[in-house]
This record gives sequence, C-alpha cells and structure tokens, in this order.
Amino acid sequence: MLSDRILSLADINLNSPNKGLLSDSMTDVPVDTAVATQAPAVEGLTDAEAEELRAELAKVEEEVVTLRQVLAAKERHCGELKRRLGLSALEGLKQNLSRGWHDVQVSNAYVKTSEKLGEWNEKVTQSDLYKKTQETLSQAGQKTSAALSTMGSAISRKLGDMR
Repeated sequence: MLSDRILSLADINLNSPNKGLLSDSMTDVPVDTAVATQAPAVEGLTDAEAEELRAELAKVEEEVVTLRQVLAAKERHCGELKRRLGLSALEGLKQNLSRGWHDVQVSNAYVKTSEKLGEWNEKVTQSDLYKKTQETLSQAGQKTSAALSTMGSAISRKLGDMR
C-alpha cells in the first residue's frame, strides 16, 4: 500500500549546504486537494475505503509538494556548484550536443545507413555511366577554364592598349 511508503523531509538526505532549506518557489504549483475532500464515494467502495483512499491521496499530494521543494533546492545547489566550477550553460549545451552526436554516430540505424550508403557510392562510382559523366564534366571544366583564361588575357591586353 502506498501509505506505507510515505516520505518525509527527515527521510531525504540532501547532502548539500542547502540541507533542510525549502523553496517557496514551488508553492504556486497547484495540487488539487479539494478533489479529495469533495469527491463523492465511487460505487463499489465503502465509506471507510473511500476515506482511506482520500487520506492516502492527501499524503501523496503532500509528498509531491515536498519532492518539488527538494528538487528545487537540489537544482539551486547544482547551479551554484556549476557556477563555482566555471561551467556555463553554453558549455553544458556544447557537451550535450557532442554527446548526442556521438550517440547518433554509434547507433545501429546510423551505422547501417552509413554502410548502405557506402555500398551504393561504390556501385555508382564504378558504373560506366558515372565514369562517362565524370570524364565529360572534367573536359567541360577544362574547356571552360581555358576559355576564361583566354578571355582574361584578352581583357588584360585591351586594358593595356587603352593606357
């Protein structure tokens, strides 16, 4: 039963300078306790069972509030430690992106896709059509380069003649 697993502030070890300090910043997050006291008994439950469930719900809601406060204190402490170590949000983002990219690169999907693309690349570059196209484009590039060089020389000569 959940009521046997109730936590209290004394059960939580913060292990930080903020131990025992609770934040009021989470008190604006609503926990609807009105439902527990106003809800009619569900069919099939006795009044005693419904009351026990309402009490358990109230305790769980209190735990949620406590855990939010503890989390807020831990987050503040974590932020303070990062600040003291000189770690900025940008540095953390950079590390997360690097770690994420590494995780992508070692994933099965990425590895299999890379292998398949490598196979396709090999097949395409070895095909006769690819080799003919490469040769034609290479010749076109050489001819274009020669034409531009000739045109540049002609323009230089004309400019020299104009002086």
